[in-house]
Amino acid sequence: MEDLEGVMNTVIDLVVTHGIAVIVSLVVLVVGLWIIKKAMKMLDKMFHRRKMDPSLAGFLHSLLGIALKAMLFVSVISMMGIQTTSFVAVLGAAGLAIGMALSGTLQNFAGGVMILIFKPFKVGDFVEAQGYTGVVNEIQIFVTILNTPDNKRIIIPNGPLSNGSMTNYSHEETRRVEWTFGIGYGDSADKAIDILTALCKEDSRILENPNTFIALHSLGDSSVNFVVRAWVKTADYWSVYFDMNKKVYEVFNKEGLSIPFPQMDVHVHNS
Repeated sequence: MEDLEGVMNTVIDLVVTHGIAVIVSLVVLVVGLWIIKKAMKMLDKMFHRRKMDPSLAGFLHSLLGIALKAMLFVSVISMMGIQTTSFVAVLGAAGLAIGMALSGTLQNFAGGVMILIFKPFKVGDFVEAQGYTGVVNEIQIFVTILNTPDNKRIIIPNGPLSNGSMTNYSHEETRRVEWTFGIGYGDSADKAIDILTALCKEDSRILENPNTFIALHSLGDSSVNFVVRAWVKTADYWSVYFDMNKKVYEVFNKEGLSIPFPQMDVHVHNS
């Protein structure tokens, strides 16, 4: 009987000693989870007001939620009298090992975050990066997906993409188109300039401001070369470029201006 009473007394002492700490810890846990839930809702509203990319907003929501809950659980365990030093050390070591193992993946994640925040390009832009050229089809956290003009699907990791150089052909509203046209030696340079000027004025897609620039560019081995620089809307770039090539070929021939092409003269001498 005395042994039983001793055990009961020990149990009662433990309940009295740690029961209050356990109850307080549970209350802190419930209240903490409620506060985290409210904080996450406020964070989502802030992301929505700033029009943050949905994929980035969802990832940050999950990441911050897990971090806050982990901190809350460690605090609750500590309040219950359990030593958390070794627990935190194990988590730190595990995090370091995971970080080293996933260094490339984490680099791509960081690059994806930078791209989604600073937006050097967006879905639908025509870009050139990492040796590839195409239309941005999708921007994910770890990779960016391009569709090339011949409809190939290119997947580029965001780490190198965010750190390397890139050309965005769609970012500006206007672009400059440049051509080089040649005529034969002996043809009229003034006539060529007048024809090129008239063709540019006839095309309504070519903008009046900035002005179109036309000049004699160089005296080549077999041709007199003229440069034409005109400004168009970005969406009209290629259609204007190809149409002007066709018009110049047709009008030059009609007006008697020769278009030189590489050729070789062979002279045969009889000895």
